[in-house]
Amino acid sequence: MSSQTPSASPARPAREPSPAPESRPITVSDPDAARWDDVTDVLVVGLGGAGACAALQAKQDGVQVLGLDRFHGGGATAISGGVFYAGGGTHIQREASVEDDVEEMFRYLSLEVKDSVSRALLRDFCEQSVANLSWLERHGVPFEASLCPVKTSYPTDDYYLYYSGNESFRPYRDAAKPAARGHRAKGEGLPGKSFYEPLRQSLLRMGVETRYEARVTRLIVDDAGRVIGAEYSQVKPGLWAAAHRALHEAAIQIVKYNPKLAKTLNERTFEIEAQHAVVRRARAKKGVVLAAGGFIYNRAMVREHAPSYRKGMPLGTVGDDGSGIRLGQSVGGKTDRLGRVSAWRFINPPEAFARGLLVNGKGERYINEFMYGAAIGEAMVEHNDGVALLILDQTLRDQAREQSRPGQAQWFQRAPALLNLWFNAKRANTIAGLAKALGVPPTALEATVAEYNAAARGERQDRFGKDRDRMHALDKGPFYGIDCSMGSKRFPCPTLTLGGLVVEETSGRVTRDDGKPIEGLYAVGRTAVGICSQQYVSGLSIADCVYSGRRAGRHAAAQDRAERVATGPIAANQKATAAATTGAPAAAARGESARTPVPVSGAALGANGAEHRAALNDRPVAIPRAASTAPAARAGTDPAGEPATAVKRADEPAATTQTGATKTGAAKKATATKAPGKRAAAKKSAGAKKTTTKKAAAKGTGAKKTATKKAAAKKAPATKGGTEGPAPRKAATKKRAATKKAPAKRNTGAKAANDAGAGSDTAAKKASRPKG
Repeated sequence: MSSQTPSASPARPAREPSPAPESRPITVSDPDAARWDDVTDVLVVGLGGAGACAALQAKQDGVQVLGLDRFHGGGATAISGGVFYAGGGTHIQREASVEDDVEEMFRYLSLEVKDSVSRALLRDFCEQSVANLSWLERHGVPFEASLCPVKTSYPTDDYYLYYSGNESFRPYRDAAKPAARGHRAKGEGLPGKSFYEPLRQSLLRMGVETRYEARVTRLIVDDAGRVIGAEYSQVKPGLWAAAHRALHEAAIQIVKYNPKLAKTLNERTFEIEAQHAVVRRARAKKGVVLAAGGFIYNRAMVREHAPSYRKGMPLGTVGDDGSGIRLGQSVGGKTDRLGRVSAWRFINPPEAFARGLLVNGKGERYINEFMYGAAIGEAMVEHNDGVALLILDQTLRDQAREQSRPGQAQWFQRAPALLNLWFNAKRANTIAGLAKALGVPPTALEATVAEYNAAARGERQDRFGKDRDRMHALDKGPFYGIDCSMGSKRFPCPTLTLGGLVVEETSGRVTRDDGKPIEGLYAVGRTAVGICSQQYVSGLSIADCVYSGRRAGRHAAAQDRAERVATGPIAANQKATAAATTGAPAAAARGESARTPVPVSGAALGANGAEHRAALNDRPVAIPRAASTAPAARAGTDPAGEPATAVKRADEPAATTQTGATKTGAAKKATATKAPGKRAAAKKSAGAKKTTTKKAAAKGTGAKKTATKKAAAKKAPATKGGTEGPAPRKAATKKRAATKKAPAKRNTGAKAANDAGAGSDTAAKKASRPKG
């Protein structure tokens, strides 16, 4: 680490910012009279896959969106395999000659999803699958119609469509026609970044305002209990924010190889949050969307709700700490299925492992070894005390080594296989001897292997539905046993949580114990109970993030409780203009009293509070006294190719674009304070100027330059005085030209916001790295 990177003393214990996320909400009786640091329509807490989709959908539907993320966006989605579970006849499936329809997808998922959601919602999920894939593609997420010919937990980089669940095994294939539905984003290794980065770029292009290193600590409600905003702490921009980001990204990269060092790095980020952050409040006039992931990194919550999985390896990021769930609980939100955890006991590839047999501590087999890894994990943890011992013979061991060569599987699949073959395998010449080495009853293991061999030779049907051509008779030693249990040190089992806040299925609003929705509060992705909350298959969680995120964003945007507020990122070269258009001059022109945003806690900002506040604000937002009633202007289409509306108050100055600037702050101030008499004089001067210009054109260029110099000479004293005499001719001409251009600028508000957003956050392009 660079010597310039700040870090706390190693002896200092890690501290979490105060107050904790589960603290009681703040009640504001008069939201219009309260002071806010940010005002927007929809506030999204967490900018991972679900949060990004919620923000994009809300923005697409014509409202203003502010997204907050504790780190730098992406969440678990950006470091995932980038698999999107889609079916019902996507164009990717058709191009790969895969036959599928909505009904077959619904039948299969009914067995996986069970009762975690209603059948009506599951059917809607299946019916929306094709459209959601197309929506992702319009936002730039790349997919490819290259079908993997073999069953695997994850394909090599040659293939991007595969059977990502249990579709081809009994009883699933008896209930529904198998189809490959795992749509992997195009990219090398684990292309979660290939999936998420296009969404991030769409956030910028569409003008969604984002604040990173911003941790939401409390929700804000009104007297009726409606959620109207949130309080958050944001690390000061500059060196501390850069250090926070670097430490977090380093921890993500090394957590699989050195968990202790990753934990230390994460503790440093917590210390930065505690010591170098300021407290702010954001108002959300239409709703707050909780998209903060699950709670697998909150080991206390795991011990409380899912103790059988506490020995598993957390899968996700340190942001999956349950903060979103606890925020929802703080205002009365109901939770469910917190004990449901997906344990990924993948043993294929190498395929030779799956041709062997898995037994429990009693020496008994309990599942088809070719089943999806999460199905194996559930059977292992829920019904066999977390024990899984893999039995192989010399032939399968040799095949496994061959199948673990480069090009045969991904490196993150090959490395664990070879590690366990070399350092985690017990060897014996007989099954009874192997049983003793593994600590299981010899007689039981001998009986299990004998039954398995008979099925492999075709002498009987396998009791777990394993096809004969996927079995191998273990007739000749030596034999090998690999510990694949939940607590295995050399074969760790990745885990992620599936439960969360209960939501209203038609809207995504969080519900109370009585089933009534909490107004203004939504939950999406792994913060909520959803499609994959009972059983997980690859791609189903991301698919649920897209589905639930769009649902919440759409519903929140449709709320008409309050005015739409113009917000958005402002590029560095536009900050001066933005400050002028949102400060006192613009407010005076609109007949409003502008308020400079102030910190909630003066102590948090310290003596230099104003400087800190200015640095944290991409754009200060004045809180108007009265809502605007001006209709929204249509702005064409959004980057995804769907209709979008530019929401802009009629009395708000036109936006600045990258190709043409609006009036300067000084010019606007002069225009705002011009008296009626002066406007009439300006109009006369404009007519006189027009005549003068024509005459100058007839006389030649020299005369024209002379007239211009005279006009400039006349302008200087009038500008200096600021109040007396008729307006200069040149200024009047500029005013007339600006008046003619104003309508066009209002109609291109969305483009201006997009242009501004595209250049406002270059650091965002460097976020989210895929992990092995």
